[in-house]
Amino acid sequence: MIEIDDAGSGSLIGGTCIGILKRETDKFFYEIIPLSLYTPENFNKKLYQDYVIKIAKKAFDRFNVTKNEEIYVCKGYIFDKLREWLKNQSYKYQNTKIQNPLQTLVERTFENYVVSLGLPRDYITYTKYPFHFHKLLKWVYADYENRANLCKTGWRSWQKYGNLPVNVSYGYLENSKFYCLKCGKKIPDKSFVKILTYKSNRNNTIYIHDRC
Repeated sequence: MIEIDDAGSGSLIGGTCIGILKRETDKFFYEIIPLSLYTPENFNKKLYQDYVIKIAKKAFDRFNVTKNEEIYVCKGYIFDKLREWLKNQSYKYQNTKIQNPLQTLVERTFENYVVSLGLPRDYITYTKYPFHFHKLLKWVYADYENRANLCKTGWRSWQKYGNLPVNVSYGYLENSKFYCLKCGKKIPDKSFVKILTYKSNRNNTIYIHDRC
């Protein structure tokens, strides 16, 4: 039995993780769809869906998948072209909701991947998986020059909110409960801070250390 699932297709940050599990042996194969396929031109062509087929072919070769094996595919849109390919290649497959262990495996793999990109693990918990768009956008604006290139720029939501004017000011935080969204460290009470404000679907305020 082969199961196929994804994680990160709804995350502004990073590509998308495709995970494939052979249940009989518990062998797990994964690959990340590169961010280059989420630029406006490539995203509109849905090239990320073609890349899913490429990943599946690698896994099938590694697992020696036969045409008689049962294949279970997540119902998500990201697998639309894969389903066509499976049908044309005469594989037996079903659309279904993927459960554990693959669901947790692929989600943890994607989480580790975005942490490697610089997103703090604690912030992932704050965004309430699978990654709240506007909370991730706030993290991006805290260091826009270095983080904008980590985003799925082909998304309509990025086209709308990804290049907003940001006002920069400075002030004091008397009783700080904030962490600097640029370096990730705690901002002490009575700190002089840089304050970034912008308006997306609501007014947003970002506090960072004045020297960050």
